[in-house]
Amino acid sequence: MPELPEVETVRRGLEQKLNNFIISSVEVCRDSTVAYPINKQEFIEGLQGSLIYKWGRRGKYLIAELKKFKNNSVEIISEETTKGNGYLIVHLRMTGYFTFTKNSSKPCKHTRIRIFDNNNNELRYIDLRSFGQMWWVKEGLSPNNVIKGLGSLGPEPFSENFDVNYLNKIISKRKSPIKSILLDQKIIAGIGNIYADESLYAAGISPFRESNTIKKNELIKLKASIIDVLKKSIGSGGTTFSDFRDLEGETGNFGLQTNVYRRTGKECRKCKNLIERKKIAGRSTHWCRTCQK
Repeated sequence: MPELPEVETVRRGLEQKLNNFIISSVEVCRDSTVAYPINKQEFIEGLQGSLIYKWGRRGKYLIAELKKFKNNSVEIISEETTKGNGYLIVHLRMTGYFTFTKNSSKPCKHTRIRIFDNNNNELRYIDLRSFGQMWWVKEGLSPNNVIKGLGSLGPEPFSENFDVNYLNKIISKRKSPIKSILLDQKIIAGIGNIYADESLYAAGISPFRESNTIKKNELIKLKASIIDVLKKSIGSGGTTFSDFRDLEGETGNFGLQTNVYRRTGKECRKCKNLIERKKIAGRSTHWCRTCQK
């Protein structure tokens, strides 16, 4: 599943490509991709005529702020000529990704949503396993109330709220493995299996450690490692081990730099001990027994 760096890579690509993109028509190729409103036609009509004004991200959610022209004859896009039209929100799940084409062509069988502008430019959402979802949340409704998962997210790793005091407060009374804490989206938004493994390796902390045994100096290192690993991955365009693609169809390169994830049986880059794998709460976990304590 795309994690924070992959979703941020997609957000940046969408922001760059969809400059002044005004939605003229929407084609829903698979009804189940539309999570809200329940009525597919309401989703389509809500988006039509909308300017995709700004792309944001919260955890693993992509959030497009939408605007509509106050007067259809106005061509200048500004705060004075547009009004809010809510949000288009996307969760890519395991295999979802976007492509952008200037000359629309026949869609592949895994195409789920097609969004066109007046120049026949197409933003196409493709999803092999069809777990991804989209929501149109109209103006006046709170996305956090409409989408339960969005409203319950913890702080972003790059935010001021994510600090050592916060981490210490969270783990001080918990005995669950530290990796389980990192994967909990209600505690930290955006971290998944890849970056939990890589951050713990960088911090020298075993993923199996009971959370309340981790000292403050280790938490300082863990916080720094999380931020460093995420920044490096964003700089590499994310990680691709399966279906992730950016808007240009390119795969992420961070997979070439991983230290433990998907390196079972290979030598640790530091100590030459073999990387091991074991499941925590049903998730494959990769670690070095020598370097992580």
